[in-house]
Amino acid sequence: MTTRQLAGTTAIVTGASRGFGRGIAAALTEAGAQVVGVARDPAALAEVRERLGAAFTPVAADAADPVLAGQLIDAYQPGMLVLNAGAFPLPRPIQRHTWQTFSRNWEVDVQHAFHWVREALLRPLEPGSTVIAVSSGAALRGSPLSGGYAGAKATIRFLASYAADESRREGLGIRFISVLPDLTPETGLGQAAVAAYAAGGRSALLKYGKEQGGAAALLTNQMK
Repeated sequence: MTTRQLAGTTAIVTGASRGFGRGIAAALTEAGAQVVGVARDPAALAEVRERLGAAFTPVAADAADPVLAGQLIDAYQPGMLVLNAGAFPLPRPIQRHTWQTFSRNWEVDVQHAFHWVREALLRPLEPGSTVIAVSSGAALRGSPLSGGYAGAKATIRFLASYAADESRREGLGIRFISVLPDLTPETGLGQAAVAAYAAGGRSALLKYGKEQGGAAALLTNQMK
């Protein structure tokens, strides 16, 4: 889907109130798309709406709700889904995690991606639609101070790959792809990770990107 093809279409972006999600929502509206932004914080969504205007429709809800994906896909008939929602991992060594803190990103990031990918295949979305699952560079390199974060992001990458295979097998014409952005200290998650790794003398493990530029670049690369 090219920038020209985005004009007049509808995209749903989860985790749209901050970080990459907010940057991606901005890039999509600039390309002429109508964006439905999903996040749990209505105040943060209202700020995005004020910035982006009528092209942005805020939906205050939990993106991991198993019912929400089907409801919004039915209501808005999107040509693009950007699955970006995720929890902040607790930045501490493995021995200082409980299973509940370790599995936080599985319960939010992976569960939300699973529900949305499943609904995209079951509905299905219209041929030519695109589903972008936002994983992380940590899926390749690991993230030793982030509990189950890296494994969760690797699973999101696999989910997109499995869905792409199903789309081809069923002849659905839906494009499923994953992107693996690098950590940036310009997002809330990135700031916490930078501080944790620096405090532990592990800053060399970090590789930085840029939030707004990174979001736009991710989107541009996938629309080619």
